[in-house]
Amino acid sequence: MKRLIPVLLFAFALSSCGNDADGVGIGALCTSSADCSEEMTCLQQFRGGACGKSGCSNHADCPEPGLCVLVDGEAICLRSCQTKSECNANRSAEHEANCSSSLDLIEESSSKACIPPSGP
Repeated sequence: MKRLIPVLLFAFALSSCGNDADGVGIGALCTSSADCSEEMTCLQQFRGGACGKSGCSNHADCPEPGLCVLVDGEAICLRSCQTKSECNANRSAEHEANCSSSLDLIEESSSKACIPPSGP
């Protein structure tokens, strides 16, 4: 029984991770909003789509781990990052996102944001 407890705890931890970018969370590839978790939509201005959220006014409006950024004059939630690999856990090589510090953040942050490639 003592050996079973760590296994059960590990399984519970994995199941409680929820909808992160490695699944259907912020930054994930999508073709429609049905591909994203409930609180997000599929942002079609990016090649391959990107699960995100439009109309944010600060980082707190974004699902974790998101940042509110301006892209072409629109405030949207994109995945936060420190390295490019954090952006692409659920994106194909053809649709790789870049971890960029050159986006206009709505408010200060030490994180960068994942920017998927432009175009449908």
